[in-house]
Amino acid sequence: MKIIKLKSIDNQCVMNKIEQLISTLKLLPHPEGGFFKETYRSNEEITIGESYRGKRNISTCIYFLLTSDAFSAFHRIQQDEIWHYYDGSPLLLHIISPTGEYTGVKIGRNINNGEIPQFVVPGGCWFAANVVNDEDFTLLGCTVSPGFDFRDFELADRLSLIQQFPEHESIVTKLTR
Repeated sequence: MKIIKLKSIDNQCVMNKIEQLISTLKLLPHPEGGFFKETYRSNEEITIGESYRGKRNISTCIYFLLTSDAFSAFHRIQQDEIWHYYDGSPLLLHIISPTGEYTGVKIGRNINNGEIPQFVVPGGCWFAANVVNDEDFTLLGCTVSPGFDFRDFELADRLSLIQQFPEHESIVTKLTR
């Protein structure tokens, strides 16, 4: 069963590594794009502000893998989300704040080239991501605190997001389905 459709036959090593990571880490398709596996969910729960419906675990973590033929579509959660770089191509994280300010952040290991290995997306921001290099992948970790819960997840509707932030129509169109 072939999961990844990369364009170049010359890149068999990358495709093999992607398939190996998916298999070894037991990654599953993620609703926003890419593959994931939850690696940690704290046993303790907390009750927090009225904007959260119900209790939340204190913290959660996932592995997250994107390939250059996919992207993580614009979405938002209420909590802060910390992105940790592990392997592969740098990743470009696109963030639109609630006031409409756009920020692009390169997550990777080449600090001298403006990449950073870790970044926090503030809760309430819209964000999306794509792999920088063609025919490649990025393996990351994402930590959410209070813990991730699908009740706090909202996948962007392209037209609504463009209406809200018309100045970002190009990137919203590119990174929504």
